[in-house]
Amino acid sequence: MSTATVIDHPLVQHKLTIMRDKETSTSSFRQLLREIAHLMCYEVTRDLELTEITIETPIAEMRAPTLAGKKLVFCSILRAGNGLLEGMLDLVPSARVAHIGLYRDPKTLIPVEYYFKAPEDLEDRLIIVVDPMLATANSAIVAVERLKERGAKNLRFVCLLGAPEGVRKFSEAHPDVPIFTAAIDEKLNEHAYIVPGLGDAGDRMYGTK
Repeated sequence: MSTATVIDHPLVQHKLTIMRDKETSTSSFRQLLREIAHLMCYEVTRDLELTEITIETPIAEMRAPTLAGKKLVFCSILRAGNGLLEGMLDLVPSARVAHIGLYRDPKTLIPVEYYFKAPEDLEDRLIIVVDPMLATANSAIVAVERLKERGAKNLRFVCLLGAPEGVRKFSEAHPDVPIFTAAIDEKLNEHAYIVPGLGDAGDRMYGTK
């Protein structure tokens, strides 16, 4: 699991604990996911390249740092990925956005694609793929494969929770794509849910079952 970084900031861990609680309401769950996305965004973008430009403050002219290169791309794996996406866009509103629609066949657990839309020139951009849960990793692997087919070379994957099985499988499939997560839990159960986990992130975000 050398490609996985666990973001253990106290605020991230505190908010995650509240989200795990089955009594946490839909609105609170959604708000907490957005807040955690803010905190995780700081970590996943920590090493972005900077350049300097000349500006004038109300006092004097100065050289000041600004982001270098083309705009970031946030890629949401629908539908639950939108919870992390919205929080990250709060911090980087100029980012481009890609969406990949995948659902997991309940019998085979194989991901089925139903939607894909991404900006052009992916090869020149950092793409941050977001999905709250990395369980079997099947959907995440397919999503990254599709982005690579479109030319993406610099990718990172952000999730709220990972299962050891999913982290291992994703890392084997895409060893060049680092994983950022708030926790790696114990295991997957017979239904491929993360244990202890927090349930189905999409259902808890939107109040569906």
